[in-house]
Formats: sequence, structure tokens, C-alpha cells
Amino acid sequence: MKKNLSSNEKEILKIYHQIKPDIEQRISEFKKIWHQADNRRIFAELVFCLFTPQSSARQCWKAVNILLEKNLLFNGSWSQISSEINMVRFRNNKARYLVEAREKFIFSGDGVKGCLDLQAGDFEKREWLVKNVKGMGYKEASHFMRNNGMGEKLAILDRHILKNMKLLGIIDNIPKNINRKVYLELEQKLADFSNHIGIPMDHLDFVLWYKEAGEVFK
Repeated sequence: MKKNLSSNEKEILKIYHQIKPDIEQRISEFKKIWHQADNRRIFAELVFCLFTPQSSARQCWKAVNILLEKNLLFNGSWSQISSEINMVRFRNNKARYLVEAREKFIFSGDGVKGCLDLQAGDFEKREWLVKNVKGMGYKEASHFMRNNGMGEKLAILDRHILKNMKLLGIIDNIPKNINRKVYLELEQKLADFSNHIGIPMDHLDFVLWYKEAGEVFK
């Protein structure tokens, strides 16, 4: 264990060593998705990430599976979709985001996968997602990329991560509004901490999320 670490930092390292095999397995599974899945499977991951703002990740994945089971993810109207996803906050808006994304990436063009493959690197891919997918901010775009085996250097700055960044002294306060400039500044601070503590970025947010939620999920 590194010297001169705070008690909170030591706790983070202890958790990391406990769950590192689970993290590596999950990331390995994610990497296979992008290479093996078709456009519809990739789209389901996109919808999951569109659903997640201010909602439980498990509930959002449950909602995606309900839509798949009822043949609504690719065929339902926004009102039909909204009526099935009561467990997702702001369900009306998110149902509309889903339908708009579906029109853009399933019923026309090369799909999300084809569009992203044209972008040079992870940061460019994320910028493309934020610009082209309504309802998707930097957190959601980073989450989508991580769930498809990309974005090793990107941060998923959800409430669990931000809370722990404050507890660890990485930031003094959690900003009320996070625009692009603020997000990138926070991401760089987390990257600096990642280097300091010796936990890769794509592992670190799993650790911080686990610390709050008690599981390695999506």
C-alpha cells in the first residue's frame, strides 16, 4: 500500500483489491459487446444510459428489458413506452428521447456503432454523442462508452462519484450546475487522483460506485 495516504484513500484501495477481479471481468464483458453485438443491442445500451439521469441503474436496466420483452423498444410509440417505464424518473421526456434516437439510429443511417466508428478517439466519440443524441450529456455519454468497452480515460461523474470526490478532498464542493467546462475540469481532477492512488480511471469509478451501492453493475 502506498505511503502518505489518508484513511479514506486507504479504504478506497482496500475496496479496490477486494473487487478488482469483478471489475476486470465486467470490463472484459463490456469490450466484447462492441465487437460482437449488432446495432439493436448497442441501441439498448444507449437507451439504458438515456434513462439513468436521477434514476436507479438497476431500475433503468429493468425498464429496458420490459420494453424489449413487450416489443416496444423498437416499435412502441413514446406514450406506450412512457406507460411502461414508471420506475424511471422523467419518463415522458426520456420516452421521447428514445423515439428520437430510434428514428436517427435504427430506422436510418449507419446506427450508433457506425457513426462512432468514424470518430477518431474516445474524447471525440463522446463529443459526437453529446452533440447528436438528445438527452445525453457528458456523464451519460461516458457511461455508454464504458458499457461498450471504450472510454478508459473518461469519468462517469454521477452523484456517487461526485460525493466521494468531495469526501476524498479531490473537490471542495459539488457544483450545482455541471456544464462542459466544469465536467472536463472535474474529470481532470479525478484523473489526477487516479494517478496518485494508482487505480486506473475505468476501475476507479467502479470502486467509488461500489462503495456507495455495494455492487459492481453497469
